[in-house]
Amino acid sequence: MELLLPSPGLLLWQIVVFLSLFLILKKYAWKGIIGALQEREGEIDSALRMAEETRAEMAKLKADNEKLIAEARIERDKIIKEAKEAADRMLVEAKDKASSESAKILNDSREALKQERAAMIAQVKSDVAVLSIEIAEKVLRKELSDKKSQQSLVSELMSDAKLN
Repeated sequence: MELLLPSPGLLLWQIVVFLSLFLILKKYAWKGIIGALQEREGEIDSALRMAEETRAEMAKLKADNEKLIAEARIERDKIIKEAKEAADRMLVEAKDKASSESAKILNDSREALKQERAAMIAQVKSDVAVLSIEIAEKVLRKELSDKKSQQSLVSELMSDAKLN
């Protein structure tokens, strides 16, 4: 059991060495160590505050970004709606214009046909009048004494008129 218990002299020297080491460390090392620990603690606190501020700023930026995105979506929807309305309006205007132009062209065509028809009728009337006058002249030029020769002349002139 003697091996397990230290001798009183060894115990005394261990206490003296420990106290002297403690005093030396207290005088020279503790201030530096404690200062470094306090400085490190301050840096950690500063970093934590900065991290918290950054987190708050990031949350604010995220909210601002979401607000800007929402506004951009609203603006995009508004622009798309206006463009669609403009396209619809242009389509209706184009249809109306095409309809009015086709109606105008149709009316102009009808008017031209009426004028051509009137001109053709006038030409036919003129031709009939000329033919009638020519027949009458030929009949009058020949003084025919008998009725039979008059009828043969008229039928001959009529057959000539049909050919023309």
